[in-house]
Amino acid sequence: MTAAARSQPPPNEPPSPAQDGRLDRGGLHHTPCVASVVRRHTSLQSHGFVFLYLSARPSGAPALYSHPGPGARLFFLRRCWVVDACSYKWKPMGFKEASSTTIFCLLLLFCLGCRCLASELVATQAATLKVDASPQSARKIPETLFGIFFEEINHAGAGGIWAELVSNRGFEAGGPHTPSNIDPWSIIGDDSSVFVATDRTSCFSRNNVALRMEVLCDDCPTAGVGIYNPGFWGMNIEDGKAYNLVMYVKSPETTDLTVSLTSSDGLQNLASTTITVSGTSNWTKLEQKLVAKGTNRTSRLQITTNKKGVVWFDQVSLMPEDTYKGHGFRTELISMLLDLKPRFLRFPGGCFVEGDWLRNAFRWRESIGPWEERPGHFGDVWHYWTDDGLGYYEFLQLAEDLGAAPIWVFNNGVSHNDEVDTAAIAPFVKDVLDSLEFARGSADSTWGSVRAAMGHPEPFPVKYVAIGNEDCGKKFYRGNYIKFYNAIRQAYPDIQMISNCDGSSKPLDHPADLYDFHVYTDSKTLFNMKSTFDRTSRSGPKAFVSEYAVWRSDAGRGSLLASLAEAAFLTGLEKNSDIVQMASYAPLFVNDNDRTWNPDAIVFNSWQHYGTPSYWMQTLFRESSGAMLHPITISSSYSGSLAASAITWQDSENSFLRVKVVNFGSDAVSLTISTTGLQASVNALGSTTTVLTSWNVMDENSFSNPNKVAPVKSELSNAAEQMQVTLAPHSFSTFDLALAPSKLVAEM
Repeated sequence: MTAAARSQPPPNEPPSPAQDGRLDRGGLHHTPCVASVVRRHTSLQSHGFVFLYLSARPSGAPALYSHPGPGARLFFLRRCWVVDACSYKWKPMGFKEASSTTIFCLLLLFCLGCRCLASELVATQAATLKVDASPQSARKIPETLFGIFFEEINHAGAGGIWAELVSNRGFEAGGPHTPSNIDPWSIIGDDSSVFVATDRTSCFSRNNVALRMEVLCDDCPTAGVGIYNPGFWGMNIEDGKAYNLVMYVKSPETTDLTVSLTSSDGLQNLASTTITVSGTSNWTKLEQKLVAKGTNRTSRLQITTNKKGVVWFDQVSLMPEDTYKGHGFRTELISMLLDLKPRFLRFPGGCFVEGDWLRNAFRWRESIGPWEERPGHFGDVWHYWTDDGLGYYEFLQLAEDLGAAPIWVFNNGVSHNDEVDTAAIAPFVKDVLDSLEFARGSADSTWGSVRAAMGHPEPFPVKYVAIGNEDCGKKFYRGNYIKFYNAIRQAYPDIQMISNCDGSSKPLDHPADLYDFHVYTDSKTLFNMKSTFDRTSRSGPKAFVSEYAVWRSDAGRGSLLASLAEAAFLTGLEKNSDIVQMASYAPLFVNDNDRTWNPDAIVFNSWQHYGTPSYWMQTLFRESSGAMLHPITISSSYSGSLAASAITWQDSENSFLRVKVVNFGSDAVSLTISTTGLQASVNALGSTTTVLTSWNVMDENSFSNPNKVAPVKSELSNAAEQMQVTLAPHSFSTFDLALAPSKLVAEM
């Protein structure tokens, strides 16, 4: 019979271990590929694993069940799991009989289309994990342990979380010299009907390039001639939604402009309005709301006219009306960040801060004030233009919106290819002090008043700054660092300063509150780095693991294997959180049209998004910041493939003991979890298990299958201080044991 037909044991057979609460391991010596009975396999079934248990009836005839019978043996295959009852409790079978039942099971599974290969059999390992949950052994994890790092890379901001739909909105991307390239703008019509070129007639002194459009035709086409902008690989325009258009224009004669949202070929009109421009020599700011009457994922904005004459354009912006809190961010991408519960936001880089050359480094003061007046700049490390609509102020606002502490990474006079001598660094130091006054100063201060005028009279709580990025080995870094350090310490004694020099293996030769630690490596190396900080001195500055990820060959575009190694690494950071203060994955975002760096945590295009396995892995650590850490020990000959940690955490109503375990190996593990010292009883009702795994370690998510590798949560009905669970091969599992109210909870 099939497993579906036999979901329950016949009445004349003894109860299964799940029913009688005992684990029957009889007859396990018959074959080297056998494993102990799985008592908890619900979470694995939810990932598509097939469990079939072959037991012998008293008559000797084998029968197939969907639950573990007495004396059952478990075979783990890549595509299904097979349990072979090679012995029967009342009448153990000999080796010959056991072999025949194994063959029977494999043949039957083949016929069922399970696509299993006998050559892929792997055995279960046994392990014991002991948790000391006593209050005297617990240690509080820093409130700041896990956060996020945002860098303007892969069009993460421009064409990403910043919702501006127009690319090169101010026509500045081609440089200050005119005529210049206006890409991605293009003309509607031909060169006999319309002529466009940039000139330096803008009304904005900091970005004085504008676009001059001359209509040449006396009898223009009915649809008109003009210009269009496709945005960042097409604009996502959705039916019923409103889009706010702002643009600056001037024309010596009165003319009508038709502004439309259309399909990429201009044939589908989603929204359209006609605006009259009065003839004047002065620039006029025009604002118009466009409501879409259709959906198109690759739309464009077009501006046309039928009248011969000249019109100038500058600072053409189109923003969706429904941005997050009205602050200009794509709501669906911000929701992904909120789900991580980040405790800090490190920004805006990364190499983006340095630049290949200092002339292209991020300049905070050029990214604040009215958006129309921001000159923008070319990010020469990641090779694209940003209008800097997402500027210093917006990053501070984003941190506030996320409830995260802002960590401002500033340039210290060092780029990839040039440096400022320490003797000449004073203007850069003053520039950074001004940036801190902008964030923290009163609304009456010089720079605080600029912030207040932008709509935020209350200061932003900047308490961390990083002096440069990956610059420790540069010639003038240490000299420049000391200048910044002393000036900031004098002006803002409470600000914690982060050095670029790694202090994990030897003391720093300069003062610092924290030091950066970056690691990009293969999965095996990162898995083994879970003990990196075990040997770090407990005196001196704390570690900030501000960039970590599995990279290159075994990372793919975000593989399960990468996420498992990263999870193991993070359990090591939890264990060493007395010296590790903060940690963040990198990079955070990638626009699917600009995969400069792979892998990344969140992938998106103009209308879709998904989390990679590394993103989902991080969601299982979001309760760790501020939680209580408990010592654990693992006993197993297989311990080299395991990593684990245990915390006590609370939600708004309940407290939990969470045990996290990474199985980095290809064998399943029968794991006994033994907890001592709990000050509260375990309540099976409300206890859950969550598993991150998949068929293949190189499996990835995609737009077509965004949850191929994602956590699956299920009830943990056997939750107890002493319990047995099964870890799937190549998996990351969490076990949340609900705890009754107690003194321990009250003290957290």
